[in-house]
Amino acid sequence: MDLEILQIAADTKNNKDIKNFTHKSKYKSKMCGDEIEISLIVKDQKILDMGYQCKSCIYCQASASLLSKLSINKSLIKINELIEFVNIFFKSTNLKFNKEWKPFEKLFDRKNISRKECILLPFKTVTKALKL
Repeated sequence: MDLEILQIAADTKNNKDIKNFTHKSKYKSKMCGDEIEISLIVKDQKILDMGYQCKSCIYCQASASLLSKLSINKSLIKINELIEFVNIFFKSTNLKFNKEWKPFEKLFDRKNISRKECILLPFKTVTKALKL
């Protein structure tokens, strides 16, 4: 277990339930049983706030923490581009995150491929919530 992944997961600032959400979704992994619920406030095609609650492994928690932290104040177009990128990341050998999304590199490491479904669960949940 990587100490940096533990530190990312420990940032629980956005581990919250948003009452006045505009979009919300819940997802449960059929592979491992991880569960996550994500609430979003979207206005003018921009994510203004994001909260998550999960019963999951440390990889899913770290992914949700980073995704929530980096998605706030981003346009839905940017989020969709990120989601498309991460969905093909583990299938390619030469993809690199751009500067804006660089913090994801710690999670999206080839050595974590066995935890791919855990890492992608928050992204799938946001996709479902936003109907992307």
